[in-house]
Amino acid sequence: MARYTDSVCRQCRREGEKLFLKGDRCYSAKCAVIKRHTPPGQHGQARQRKQSEYGIQLREKQKCRRAYGVLESQFRKYYEMAANMRGATGENLLSLCERRLDNVVYRLGFADSRPMARQMVNHSHILVDGKKVNIPSYLVKAGQVITVREGSRDMENLKELKEQGAAKPVPKWLDMDAANLTGKIAAMPQRDDIDLTIEEHLIVEYYSR
Repeated sequence: MARYTDSVCRQCRREGEKLFLKGDRCYSAKCAVIKRHTPPGQHGQARQRKQSEYGIQLREKQKCRRAYGVLESQFRKYYEMAANMRGATGENLLSLCERRLDNVVYRLGFADSRPMARQMVNHSHILVDGKKVNIPSYLVKAGQVITVREGSRDMENLKELKEQGAAKPVPKWLDMDAANLTGKIAAMPQRDDIDLTIEEHLIVEYYSR
């Protein structure tokens, strides 16, 4: 499957805000968005034209897709699933993205970034209800328990998590036991639980054209 392999900091610069793809670096003065305010490329410093309505919708869709590390084909599938669910399509779309296993691993603090969380899942470090799941796009359900595999608990960031507890707040839809490296899906994520600055109605308008 195709996967973006260039510098992830370029994606943040392209969207003009932090997508938190680089872990602790995103919180430091080394963050590319802080150091360089212009989009990447040779014309990045050129005067930006006023965006069209389509351009604004496209950028919002790209920002959401890149934040969660989802390819276009899969993101469209999420939109189609969201459109067939009860409730607001945009909120359903964000909820589906939040329920991805790699995102849950990141939200629980097992990984410093979503790309790192995706790698942990791919390498079979994560268990769901005691069973190995190595599919980052796996959608968790309420009541499921997420744990780190016993043989993987000597990773440096996990040692710090066990000793010092969660370094960042855990969303209220997740229950976290840092000492045992265990998390539980307490409820389905709601719009208020998602801290990304995404205007989901623009994404709905983009796909509704």
